[in-house]
Amino acid sequence: MLKSPFADKPFEPTLSYILAALSIYDREETKGEKLWKYNPNNINDRETIIKSFILKDLMYLSYRHRYVLMIILKDALSTPNFDFSKEFESDHDAYITMAWDETEIENPRGFFMEIYRIANEEWKDEFQKASLEDQNTW
Repeated sequence: MLKSPFADKPFEPTLSYILAALSIYDREETKGEKLWKYNPNNINDRETIIKSFILKDLMYLSYRHRYVLMIILKDALSTPNFDFSKEFESDHDAYITMAWDETEIENPRGFFMEIYRIANEEWKDEFQKASLEDQNTW
């Protein structure tokens, strides 16, 4: 069983892990200012956001953890009516303030499709390695 990176418990990620880099709670003047230079609806800016913030932020995870996370994303993308906009909602009770909220992202599904595409390009070799391993031994 794949363990959480920082605790001795099972790794049970949700899609919110993917967008953690876009949470700017109490960092609006620093991280927020950096992110707001980009338009998440512009394809070129979106690619920069994904590569420079989202994927970079996930590098603390092992290749196995990132592989599992992308399987979860693939499953969500395979669900026709999955509501990706909810992933951009801020939750002030949980100290999560998103750089762009659900009303500012024109195509939330498309945003996640781009994350999936770019992650599979950037981490292709690692995902190939993980796919060849016996996941029951993790």
